[in-house]
Amino acid sequence: MTVRGGGDGRVNIAAVACYRPGHRPHLFCRPRVCRRRKGGRQALTWTDYRDLIIAVHRELAAPVIWVWDNLPVHLAPQLADFAEENRDWLRVYRLPAYAPELNPAEGIWSLLKRAIANFAAPGLDALARIVKRKLKKIQCRPRLITGCLAGTGLAIEPW
Repeated sequence: MTVRGGGDGRVNIAAVACYRPGHRPHLFCRPRVCRRRKGGRQALTWTDYRDLIIAVHRELAAPVIWVWDNLPVHLAPQLADFAEENRDWLRVYRLPAYAPELNPAEGIWSLLKRAIANFAAPGLDALARIVKRKLKKIQCRPRLITGCLAGTGLAIEPW
């Protein structure tokens, strides 16, 4: 197997851990392969995040409280406008700056990194397949997702 060092791009992932008192936790993920091409997209955009919020709302069929970290795209004015337009079912809160310990998604990333630590993908598409497979395994283990919330010290209270 040949593994190249430079890489053709990267796999970006938007993910959200969803918690609802009395229900099984859920993990929703949107992996996207971003290839290194001139003029090509290198990161997830505000529309990717908007679409993820809509998908989560539809899947859960419930109001959503969305907690953002301070990734620059999360601060996009378009996302703020979207939240305002949908305030009947969507509330958005921001984590304090430099507080990854309060973000359950950081626990998900830690689990994912440990799961793929010993894999050498021969290319970007193979890496994307490995990442998707490992995220699916995390999705099928609700106790892992619950543990990511417990690790933050935060508590969930009904709306």
